[in-house]
Amino acid sequence: MVEVSDTALEPIGDVHRTKVGRDATEPMRADIRLLGAILGDTVREQNGEEVFELVERARVESFRVRRSEIDRSEVSRMFEGIDIHEAIPVIRAFSHFALLANVAEDIHRERRRAVHIAAGEPPQDSSLAATYRKLEEAQLDSSTVAEALTGAVVSPVITAHPTETRRRTVFVTQRRITELMRLHAEGHTQTDNGRSVESELRRQVLTLWQTALIRLSRLQIEDEIAVGLRLYSSAFFEVLPKVNAEVRQALRERWPDAALLSQPILQPGSWIGGDRDGNPNVTAQVVRLATGSAAYTALAHYLAELTELEQELSMSSRLLKVTPDLDALAEACQEKARADEPYRRAVRVVRSRLTATAAAILDEQPQHTLDLGLPAYATPAELRADLDTIDASLRTHGSALLADDRLALLREGVHIFGFHLSGLDLRQNSDVHEEVVAELLAWSGVHPDYASLPEDERVELLAAELATRRPLVRAGAKLSDLARSELDIVTAAAHAVKRYGPAAVPNYVISMCRSVSDVLEAAILLKEAGLLDASGAEPYCPVGISPLFETIDDLHNGAAIVQAMLDLPVYRGMITARGDIQEVMLGYSDSNKDGGYLASSWAVYRAELALVEAARKAGIRLRLFHGRGGTVGRGGGPSYQAILAQPPGAVNGSLRLTEQGEVIAAKYAEPQMARRNLESLLAATLESTLLDVEGLGDEAEPAYAVLDEVATLAQRAYAELVHDTPGFVEYFKASTPVSEIGSLNIGSRPSSRKPTESISDLRAIPWVLAWSQSRVMLPGWYGTGTAFEQWIAAGPESSAQRQQILHDLYQRWPFFRSVLSNMAQVLAKSDLGLAARYAELVDDEALRHRVFDKIVDEHRRTIAMYKLITGQDDLLADNPALARSVFNRFPYLEPLNHLQVELLRRYRSGADDELVQRGILLTMNGLASALRNSG
Repeated sequence: MVEVSDTALEPIGDVHRTKVGRDATEPMRADIRLLGAILGDTVREQNGEEVFELVERARVESFRVRRSEIDRSEVSRMFEGIDIHEAIPVIRAFSHFALLANVAEDIHRERRRAVHIAAGEPPQDSSLAATYRKLEEAQLDSSTVAEALTGAVVSPVITAHPTETRRRTVFVTQRRITELMRLHAEGHTQTDNGRSVESELRRQVLTLWQTALIRLSRLQIEDEIAVGLRLYSSAFFEVLPKVNAEVRQALRERWPDAALLSQPILQPGSWIGGDRDGNPNVTAQVVRLATGSAAYTALAHYLAELTELEQELSMSSRLLKVTPDLDALAEACQEKARADEPYRRAVRVVRSRLTATAAAILDEQPQHTLDLGLPAYATPAELRADLDTIDASLRTHGSALLADDRLALLREGVHIFGFHLSGLDLRQNSDVHEEVVAELLAWSGVHPDYASLPEDERVELLAAELATRRPLVRAGAKLSDLARSELDIVTAAAHAVKRYGPAAVPNYVISMCRSVSDVLEAAILLKEAGLLDASGAEPYCPVGISPLFETIDDLHNGAAIVQAMLDLPVYRGMITARGDIQEVMLGYSDSNKDGGYLASSWAVYRAELALVEAARKAGIRLRLFHGRGGTVGRGGGPSYQAILAQPPGAVNGSLRLTEQGEVIAAKYAEPQMARRNLESLLAATLESTLLDVEGLGDEAEPAYAVLDEVATLAQRAYAELVHDTPGFVEYFKASTPVSEIGSLNIGSRPSSRKPTESISDLRAIPWVLAWSQSRVMLPGWYGTGTAFEQWIAAGPESSAQRQQILHDLYQRWPFFRSVLSNMAQVLAKSDLGLAARYAELVDDEALRHRVFDKIVDEHRRTIAMYKLITGQDDLLADNPALARSVFNRFPYLEPLNHLQVELLRRYRSGADDELVQRGILLTMNGLASALRNSG
């Protein structure tokens, strides 16, 4: 038994013991009670009284644990030796409750926003309305705004994630429950078709209960691609065009002379099917599937909308006069039945040409096609031009109301989604590039042993190759499987660029980029596929190359590498051809795994400062791509605050960031939530670009010096545990479900980049996911408490003076405030009492105490330092929404953790019952859904 002090066992923060805004949150608790009661009734009806009683007893006892009425070991004993056939429905019940609680919380946020608006209160931060007010108060001139927003782009990039394995039916059912709960929140007892809201809720919860939450087989990349594309029909097709149009209009009204946002500022991206770093399942065929499926989704949407538009635009030329351009467009459709319906004929012409486009570029034809024998559209711009003709004609005879409805969304949608839907980034590790390029150079006779060359000779050789048109290998050359696979993938990308346009594959990301040659090696591969030609005066390079700096050292060296890249004439010519824009990706995951939370966060900030300066000196525009995960340990946390916490000049009108894990569904699976979260990204980007949000002024360098010192101390404390403690890897593998993440059919790619026991080779997602499942949440806080304690105790000033320095930084500096706020959220979700149960899975008692005692001590120290620096006694004082969540539903996680420990113990003891494995996977999924940002 692992002994943990009473203090460590206590829930974190007063929020767990007090009524958090009870009057304000009563509607949410009522919603939770309603959904919980319906779920309970369903469990009783479907699985019998005995299972229901077990679920109910677990629920009641878990709340008694929170009230400190019983020790949690009593809950644990409930599940010792439980029959797996009883355990599965209990796991499912608490997992479903977590899902339903998510719905109730989302509805409550909408309800609270509506209350604020109805009360006439100022718009809340992170809304575009609040941002417009701030911009107006700043009295910016048109030239400043126009320069700052040149080429502006905000791009959420959707990535695959192993814990987001819910099936389409579950998503659809959850959305229906959300819609019904909205009606309930508005006081409706019946749906639009006269059905009882509560009866419909019961029907949907029953469907949910009788639908398997997860698949039995390992998730395939094809499944992950389909999950990502779901977002478009569920939210993006509706929301992105509206928000893009509204932002453009709002900014142009304020600065009419600036001609702002000629291109859509919101442009979605994807990594699903293009990210092959450590994933051998990504092949050329997968790249073709991902890009082809995206294009199919876009064109199928357009054809369906055109079909609806044709029915709506029934106006007769006997009653109104259309423009000559509209007449000319409609002329290609000579159907007599529609002789006096020019708009319908015009729409049919557009639909017919788009049908021809689909036939030319898609492998599978969508519905709503129409063949009038007309030519295909060569580009999305041609399609937009015809839609613009219809729009312009409608406005000449007082039909702006019609033009501003479905047609406006379609026009804007074509502008955003083109024929490609979303840009698919390619990503591969620099080590693979080196191996493949070495083979190509040897095969062609350029150099027999490229890998032996020093860096300067590599750069010279590669630059010379890029300056020629000569390919290194011919078609059909006998190459290794690795080299052939890599060349086939970039060839598939070239196929997508040719078919769907250059936006189909906009970027090639280089993982673990450590040198200029790493960048040039990727360029060589693009050249071999015909995606790069730097030999002439006007280079051709539709795909940008994005170095990804990930480890602490690589982040420190990133600016020097970029400067050296730009100093090469051949590379600088490529950047000039791309509008003088260089994208750089910053990795939060591996830097955190490498050096811990605080050191990683500061290394990214420092890297950004240096990159901004390098870009300024080179006279180019820098676009940063943030590799954020869902959890704080991987760069997660509230997006609005995270963007405002960027250093001056780092946003500059452009922002790309990865969206990963359960937060994808939480943010984007439903229109209202999607709009809210996209607004937040835009609001923060505009404020960071146009306003001084850092707030340090002339005192920036002293503040930076403080963080330099603290981050060094934090990295040292983190390394002492993770890298220097004997047996730490063994402890990690035994006390968390990390091994099972790799073996239980979770996700389409291996959990490690290489088959080793090294933490450095373990992927960041299982590293963070495993610690979150065991409720330690170590990647989001460890080392920070020691760092602050040591820094306060050191130096020429008194401890009180040093505490005041940190407190002042917390008050004035958004970056520092964000770092501490995110850390507090992680600490509030951690539970070392539960973590102690996982520690008992470590058989070596000495090792168990050696590691877990350090974790307990640092946990207590970090909380104390947070309270000292911030002056807050409550970890969640600045996050009432999370406070409500922790208070209302974290007791429901208790049974899932205890059951996971029980089943892990059986599985590792040799239990070969497939239901035991399924139960472990279900607990992982349920906890991930409940925590909402686990990976």
